[in-house]
Amino acid sequence: MKKISLYSLFTAISIFISGCATVGPMGKLDTTISAKSQEERVQFIILHYTALDQPTSLRVLSQQAVSANYLVGDEAPIKVWQLVPENRLAYHAGLSEWKGYSRLNASSIGIEIVNLGFKDTPEGRIYFPFPQAQIDRVIALVKDISLRYQIRPEYILGHSDIAPMRKSDPGPLFPWKQLADAGLIPWPKADEVAQRMTMYEFQLPEIKWFQQKLAQYGYSIPQTGLLDEATRSVLVAFQTKYRPAKFDGMPDAETAAMLDTLIANLKAK
Repeated sequence: MKKISLYSLFTAISIFISGCATVGPMGKLDTTISAKSQEERVQFIILHYTALDQPTSLRVLSQQAVSANYLVGDEAPIKVWQLVPENRLAYHAGLSEWKGYSRLNASSIGIEIVNLGFKDTPEGRIYFPFPQAQIDRVIALVKDISLRYQIRPEYILGHSDIAPMRKSDPGPLFPWKQLADAGLIPWPKADEVAQRMTMYEFQLPEIKWFQQKLAQYGYSIPQTGLLDEATRSVLVAFQTKYRPAKFDGMPDAETAAMLDTLIANLKAK
C-alpha cells in the first residue's frame, strides 16, 4: 500500500477547506462558482499539407515563422510530433475565416501532414498521394482532439476551406471521405444528392443561390451574384473536398445537390 506523506495530506485538507480557492497576487480567488456561458477556447481543427519532405517540414515548422501544433510524418514507421502545446497558439492558419470566426490561429489546433502537394508537368498538374498508414494516424489524432474539446464536425476543416483565395491544401487526394466514415466530419448522403440532382439538372440555381448556400455552410464569400474569382475559388475548395474527381470551380447540378444536402442535414441535427 502506498504511503501518503503528512505534507500531502495537509495540502489536500487545506484545498478542501478553502473551498477550492487559489491564492494569487490579489488574494484568494474563489473558484466554487462557474459561469454557465462558456466553452472551450479550441473550436477548430485545421488540416494542411506541408508541400515539403519530412526533414524540411520539421525544420521549417520548428525554426521559422510558420508552425503547427502537430506534424504527421510520411516515413515508415509513421511518427507524430507535437511542435506546439495545445494550450499555446501555433501560426498555421493565417488570414482565415469560417462561419464568422476570423483569424483562426487563436481558436484552432493546426495539423500539418507531410506531403509534397503537387507538381506541374507538361501533361498537367500531378498531386501526391497520402500513405494509408499516415491517414490512419491523422484520423486517430483528429478523433482524440475532437473528443477532448467536443469540436463540432463542421469545424474540422482544411486550409483551403478557411482561406480559399490563398490556399489549396490538403488537396484533392486527401481522403476526407475516410474522416466522414470515421464519424468526424459531415458528408452528403449519396441517395439524397441523387434525388436533388434531378431538380437541379432541370433548372440550375443562379450564382447568388450558390453564394448564399456556401456562406450558410461556413465559407467566407462575397454576395455579388457574379461568378467572380472569389466565388470560383470557394467552389473549387468545396468541390475539392466533396467531389475531388472534378473541381473546376463551375456551378453545376451535382455541386448544388451536395451543398443543399449538407445544409439540410446540418439543420436536421
